[in-house]
Order: sequence, then C-alpha cells, then structure tokens
Amino acid sequence: MNRVPDMTGGSMTEELHAEWTKLRTVPGTIWLLLATIALTIVVGAAAAAAATCPATGCGQDPAKISLTGIDLSQAVVAILAVLAISSEYSTGMIHITFTAMPRRTAVLAAKAAVVTGLVLVAEAIGVLGSVLAGRLILPGHGFTVAHGYALLSLGDGPVLRAAAGSVLYLALIALLALGTATAVRDSAVAIGIVLGLLYIVPIIARLASPHWQRLLQQIGPMNAGLTIQATTGLRSLAISPWAGLGVLAAWAFGALLIGGLLLKLRDA
Repeated sequence: MNRVPDMTGGSMTEELHAEWTKLRTVPGTIWLLLATIALTIVVGAAAAAAATCPATGCGQDPAKISLTGIDLSQAVVAILAVLAISSEYSTGMIHITFTAMPRRTAVLAAKAAVVTGLVLVAEAIGVLGSVLAGRLILPGHGFTVAHGYALLSLGDGPVLRAAAGSVLYLALIALLALGTATAVRDSAVAIGIVLGLLYIVPIIARLASPHWQRLLQQIGPMNAGLTIQATTGLRSLAISPWAGLGVLAAWAFGALLIGGLLLKLRDA
C-alpha cells in the first residue's frame, strides 16, 4: 500500500485523495467490485430464467425477480467496506494514516465517500445489467402483456425506483459495514456482525409470530431496505419502499456515528 503523504494541515480534498489512492491500489478492490457487478447480473438473470408465470397468473414481481442478485452482492459490498479500514488495523498502517492525517473523523468521512462512490458506480452497472437481463428473459417465461406484465423499463416509475433504490441500498450497506468495522476493528468480527444482521434477522423473522415477524420486517436492515425493490403488492408490505430504505439509512448512519465516536475516543 502506498505511503500516505503528510497532511496534518490539509483539507478534506487532500484526505479524499489519500483514501482514494489507498483504496484503488489495494489489489482486492477491483476484484470485489467486479464480483458485485457479476453477482448482481448473473444471479438476477438466473432468477429470471427460473421464474415462470402461467396464463392463470403468478403474482410475482418481475422487477424484484430481476434484482435478486442484490441479495448476494450485498455480502461482497460489505466485505469491501469492512476491508477499507480493518485492513489498516491488521497491518498497522492505521498508525501512519492518523499520524499523517490526525483528523480522524475526516479520515472516516473520506473513506465513506470513496467506498460509497465506488459502490454506486459499480452497482449502477450491475443493476442496469440485471434489469436488461430481466427485460430480455422474463417475457419468454410468461411475464407478458397478455398476463398483465409490461416489459421491464426504466421509463416506468416503479421500476426506476426499484433499480435506483437498489443501488442506494448497496451504498447504505457499504456505510453500515464501514461503520461497524470502525467500531470493532477486527475484519472477521465486523463481517460476521454485518452478515448476521443481513441474513440471520430475516430467518428469525420467518420463524417468529405474526406480530414479531411484521416488526422485524419493519426494522431489519435487509427486510426493510429491500422493500425499495417492490413494484407490485405495495399495500401488503410491512413498510413502504422509501420508508424501508430510510430504516436502512438509520442503521448505516448509526453505525458510522458509533464508529466515529469510538475512533475519536480510543487510541489507534
């Protein structure tokens, strides 16, 4: 990893430049970003190919089917965000970083901006690819105008909201993971916590009583956040799409707030 230049009196622009330089020179970064794109498109296309809608109707949401890859690519995004800071703790590079840039919260903000920017760009490509795959594949599996389904199109408001919201969802997952890693410092622990929140809470929700199930669907980061993908049956949702994304945003910024406070209070 490149040596960080002396920026003890520098601006946020300099800190952003330093964090961008560090992250883009880590060999794993590009591969993790490519993996998120590939998972989003390939899994989404596979889900579209596996779905069927007979003439009697199927009640499925074609946009959500096409965006199924987000369920897996979020794990890669979380790993990328965790490594953005925990790798510095594991190598001791964090001491050099804070010596060169003593404004710790500014360093965290710069990391958050760089990681978020990379995830937004990568997943914009992934989501566009998955929507295109769904547009091409789903009509051959019964999702036709005759069955009440129009072609997937970003010109359709709900589909655009589902697609753009999925990109924002992954950016918020990255911030949640970054804040968690900042708080706990250890890569394995941070990844375990984030993946547990994302994948174990939905399992618990399915096993819970109806009251607790609905509550967990409203407050769980994955359950609530992924409602942004829904384009049909909105009245049956436990929480509305944008409110659900707001819940995930609260989780993300809460993690960053806790991480930032601990970063200031503890020694490097």
